[in-house]
Amino acid sequence: MFLHALATALPETTLTQRECLDVIARSSARGRLSARSRALLQTVLSKDNGIDRRHFALDDFDRLFDYTPDELNAAFRRAAPALAGRALEAALARAGLRADQLDGLVVCTCTGYLCPGITSYVAEALGLRANAFLQDLVGLGCGAAVPALRATDAILAAQPDATVACVAVEICSAAIYLDDDPGVLISACLFGDGAAATIWRATPPEPGAGAPALRCHGFNTLHRPTERDKLRFELRDGKLRNLLHKTVPNLAAEAVAELFAAEPADAPPIGRIVAHAGGRDVIRAIEKALPGRRLDATREVLRAHGNMSSPSVLFALEAALRDGPPPPGEDWWLVSFGAGFAAHSCRLGV
Repeated sequence: MFLHALATALPETTLTQRECLDVIARSSARGRLSARSRALLQTVLSKDNGIDRRHFALDDFDRLFDYTPDELNAAFRRAAPALAGRALEAALARAGLRADQLDGLVVCTCTGYLCPGITSYVAEALGLRANAFLQDLVGLGCGAAVPALRATDAILAAQPDATVACVAVEICSAAIYLDDDPGVLISACLFGDGAAATIWRATPPEPGAGAPALRCHGFNTLHRPTERDKLRFELRDGKLRNLLHKTVPNLAAEAVAELFAAEPADAPPIGRIVAHAGGRDVIRAIEKALPGRRLDATREVLRAHGNMSSPSVLFALEAALRDGPPPPGEDWWLVSFGAGFAAHSCRLGV
């Protein structure tokens, strides 16, 4: 399948890491934390952890850690479709398309649950046709964008004349939780909100259409259920609470290296790796596992927006494309990873 447009969207409210620390300092949640936990937050948020600022859809910061589960769900229901819709409208404009020209819409998320899913709300707001195929992917965590692209590729294989949009959207601020677990605290220092939308067809854009003729292919996946409890959400008091083990950077690096080693020897050479921005230590671990490979676009996204979960890898692709598309005869390698523990990859080439 071929990329016809890529666009991203962010909430208007943005805070530096120091401002995030100030929010915690004046919140009621701070008094519920141990002295050791408060010191950890101070250290992570006041020093350089690879993140300058993050964006937040939930911006009532005086109550951020005191929302009830019902309030969080209502906030997700408002924010996720709106942010996904903004990204998709921008992608449609870049592709020169109307929403009623879409034959399918795939949306992935993990930071909230709606039934019907986000696709229903976006389809209504943007005016998709009543017979457009809607597919929601929930529960794949930070790695979801590449499996969502793989689902999009399957739709286009079945309907070669179709035009399909694929959106990754996360409202991580609806899943920020504070307690004395170090992994929970580190998570609160990493995650921000964002959405990325892509438009795909089985045929390349017309020359001069403004989009490079990027072909997405060569999907692969790796899952290690025995490591599931190292990185996943759990429900506590009706709220999503992120479990993050200290070994996650090494888990991510090992999984990415294994997927990379499995690439076919007769395939075009990989000139650039575009990865999910899991965190500073994750990026360092992957670069160490793949000597000579620099994740510059990934690092740029982490610096500007934090870890946005599933949209992050598409933000990194957008950043990489600012340097121009892959040269002929060379592919880029898109890789995402997260809950499961799972990792997913695909190739992009002209």
